[in-house]
Amino acid sequence: MQNEPKERSQSNQVHNSSSATRKTSLAAPWRKSASYLSMMLLGAGIAVSGSNLATRLQPSSSVATSPISPAIAAPIPTTDPNFVANVVERVGPAVVRIDASRTVTTRVPDVFDDPFFRRFFGSQIPRTQQRVQQGTGSGFIISSDGRILTNAHVVDGARSVSVVLNDGRRFTGRVLGTDPVTDVAVIKIDADRLPTLTMGNSDQLRPGEFAIAIGNPLGLDNTVTTGIISATGRSSNQVGVADKRVQFIQTDAAINPGNSGGPLLNARGEVIGMNTAILRGAQGLGFAIPINTAQRIASQLIAQGRVEHPYVGIQMVAITPDLRQEINSDPNNGITIAEDRGVLIVRVLPNSPAARAGLRAGDVIRRVNGQDATTAEVVQRAVENTSVGGQLQLEIRRGGRNVNLALNTGAFPAQLQSQN
Repeated sequence: MQNEPKERSQSNQVHNSSSATRKTSLAAPWRKSASYLSMMLLGAGIAVSGSNLATRLQPSSSVATSPISPAIAAPIPTTDPNFVANVVERVGPAVVRIDASRTVTTRVPDVFDDPFFRRFFGSQIPRTQQRVQQGTGSGFIISSDGRILTNAHVVDGARSVSVVLNDGRRFTGRVLGTDPVTDVAVIKIDADRLPTLTMGNSDQLRPGEFAIAIGNPLGLDNTVTTGIISATGRSSNQVGVADKRVQFIQTDAAINPGNSGGPLLNARGEVIGMNTAILRGAQGLGFAIPINTAQRIASQLIAQGRVEHPYVGIQMVAITPDLRQEINSDPNNGITIAEDRGVLIVRVLPNSPAARAGLRAGDVIRRVNGQDATTAEVVQRAVENTSVGGQLQLEIRRGGRNVNLALNTGAFPAQLQSQN
């Protein structure tokens, strides 16, 4: 974004410092490296690639069962040296520019409260000022009647949204829904017989495959960059946006401010991801939301204007030999870890599904739904793959003994989503 998480990020604070909360958490420096499950923890150093709405300060009535228009895939090019140009020529008309504006309120500097200024200007100096900020992002058409997929941060808080098509036509956009947890949004324009893109299968991606990014970096419409899939399954913690629930695609195709919401394509011209983030200060490190994730979220946004995410309410970290030694050598922790593997529960939110199931700070998750809990991401994915109200089977170690617990997930609290 240069609508950027880094610009909106806060210190890694845990909500609620009540005494009840402190009783269910471990106060140690290494907690800062722990992963939050359904808790807000904003990362630093990550720039989301939408053009900055902040200029450096920063339901649809129709229910669609298949909102993404299918299309016939083209064969993989093998010898054609112009296959990128051919792909761009075919898919370019379905890539759009999104212009958004929002009203931002800023506080007048305290210096104007000085008696010297009051002497000349009296009490007429306003405490706050409002101004309109403009920003640009990208998107792509997913239905011929005008549904467009983009990033939530591109349109978040916008008072107006304008969509410019490849042929220069401009339409007013209506936001059908946004999901800050995955950074996915769907907007709608009143048009028909629009070109659409073919959806690929991001679950089948392999590192080394070709990648093509199309978008509007810095307002330069229809910019094309190429590269490869550098990696798949990058966790939100690895990318630096721990408040998101996405396993990102990593690519070295250049993604720049304004690319947010644009498509990442394979060599066949199928959408495999949605360009979302760049790592600040690094070259060749771009990240995209897998299209399978984006489609799943888009379907819910189109159907009901919102998304329900399963929620557990724990903070956790994978156990390593160094971490175990650090914990065991600190008498203030109040626990000793004998396990050399698993995921340590650092904190349990009061009144959360985890608290109601009986989980405690200091428990070590060994298995979740029969799968070894080798990392915090394994537990995170197990939660994401469960519907709200669904049940997780946990095998934990507590005080040197095995304990089996059943945990029913809850709906991710709206107040936490709004802090994204």
